[in-house]
Order: sequence, then structure tokens, then C-alpha cells
Amino acid sequence: MHPFSKKVVIKDSTLREGLDVPGVNFSLEQKLKIGRWLDQAQIPEMEVVAPGHVLRDLEFVKRWKQKKAKIKTSGLIYAYHPKCREEIEEASRYLDRFDLLMSVSTKRKPYEKGMKVSHLLEVLSFSLHQLPETGVGFPNSTQTDIDFLLEISEKSVRGGAQRITIYDTNGKSNPFEIHQLIKRLKDHLSIPLFFHGHNDLGMATANSLAAIDAGAEGLDVTVNGLGDRAGNTSLEQIVLNLYLKGMDTGIPLQSLKPLSQGIERESGIQVSKLAPIVGEYIFHHQSVGHLECPELFEAFDPNLIDSSRILHKKEE
Repeated sequence: MHPFSKKVVIKDSTLREGLDVPGVNFSLEQKLKIGRWLDQAQIPEMEVVAPGHVLRDLEFVKRWKQKKAKIKTSGLIYAYHPKCREEIEEASRYLDRFDLLMSVSTKRKPYEKGMKVSHLLEVLSFSLHQLPETGVGFPNSTQTDIDFLLEISEKSVRGGAQRITIYDTNGKSNPFEIHQLIKRLKDHLSIPLFFHGHNDLGMATANSLAAIDAGAEGLDVTVNGLGDRAGNTSLEQIVLNLYLKGMDTGIPLQSLKPLSQGIERESGIQVSKLAPIVGEYIFHHQSVGHLECPELFEAFDPNLIDSSRILHKKEE
């Protein structure tokens, strides 16, 4: 698999998106434990501050900074929130970076496109004076016209944004649409582009791979695909898929299963036995047709994730 053809940046959002799952409520000690796991898995960035809960979530970051870990912390701030400047000032003291969110849908405030652009640029300018590592993110990116998405993206780049995140907020897109969208943006943008996928139609992993193929440099993911509604792009699925395609995330494959099992315990959300990559049955073979050459029926070598093949031989 070496040398790798491309480096892909993974941003884990388990401690942000994961809390949007009904019934999941990580305590401070659980967050610290999960943060250690993510750091040990060599994940470069964890998104830990949610828009609308910035000041509350920063309490964890204050504790986390005492750990002096390698993993970077980041968060999200609504650019149109009435207290966004206060949140920006406080977040700048503790986070390594954050992204300003501006919905590009005309169904979310501010409704007028010109006001979205002008307000975002004003807040972006303020933010860059507080923390140079400021990016912008566009919720509802797949629910607006691409010309406006390109316009607000280009103006954000000229305004000093350090990266742009494209959100498939309602998970309605397919890989062909995402590839076309990301390719169009990459043809015009000079800064790193991230993709944030939701799994409402079961397309989050495929859409994320399409985004990378079209030129995106980074992906938002969560362990076990945790997230609101049908969840988000699964970290374990993305990391292994990228490895098999000759791309490097810097995340050891052997960390995927323990990380999945740990988040399953802490979240209380059970992983399906049929789940790709980390499901209990992924290397179980029961069909008679498999038994002669089971590796023909496996997408990857079980040794990659420290797993093993199990053959169920039925008695005659």
C-alpha cells in the first residue's frame, strides 16, 4: 500500500455530533476518556464544541488542555448568533481552531443571500483577529444553488478563511452529486476543503469517498457513525476504505475495533453485528460455497484490524 497517494485529514466529531443521539449524554469524565482514546488513535483533530452550546462545551476544553495531548481541539460557532462575538473571544482562548457556520439555505436566518455574505465576512474578520486558525462551514450546502455556494466560498477565502467545510446536512445527496459539487468548488478554491456527511439515505461513507476523489482534503467523521437521525460518516469505514485505496490518514488500523468497542460502551448505542469493518459477523463464514476459499468473500484481510476468520462448518 506504500507509498500513499494522498494524505487525508480526519476530524472526529464524536464528542459533538455524538451528543445529538437521543439518550447519549457523555459526562466530563467520559469525554476525557474518549479524548484520550482519540489521541492514542493518532486522530489529528477532535471537534468538541457545538454551536449553540459554545460556552458550556468549553468547560471540557479547559480541563482537556491540562492533558497536553497531541490531538487538536476545534468547535463550531454560529456566525449569526447574537452572542457570537462573545463566544469567539472565549473560544479563542482555549480551542486550537474553530469554524464559523453560515447556513446557505434561504429558509434559515438571515434569509437574504447578500446579508448572509456580508454578515459572515464581518464576523470572519473579527474572528481572525482573535484566532488566525478560523474556518467557515456551510450547513445546507446541498440545498442551495451551487453558484451562491461558490460565491460565498470564494469571498470567504478572500476574507481570510483557513478552510471551508461543505455540509450535506439532510443526507439526501448521492456520490455523483457530491463529486460534481466538490470538483466545481476545488476548481475555484485555494484552501483546504472538508466534507461533512449525514447518513439519512445510507450514503455518508460513499459521499465522503466521492468528496475525497473530487479533491477534498479532509472529512468529518464519528466513531460508529454516531450522530443525529441516521448518524454521520463512520470513522472506521472511512479510514479502512481510504487505506485500501492507497490513501493515508495516519490512523493505525488496529485502533479501529477497540475504539469502536469503547464508544459502544460509553454511548450505550449498540453496534450491529452486521456492521461493516467492526461488526461481530464481518469475518464469519457459514455458506458452504465460502468454505473452500473464504478470502474470496472478504473485502479486506482480517489481520489488518487484528481480527480473525471464523468458519461455521455445518454437520452433515
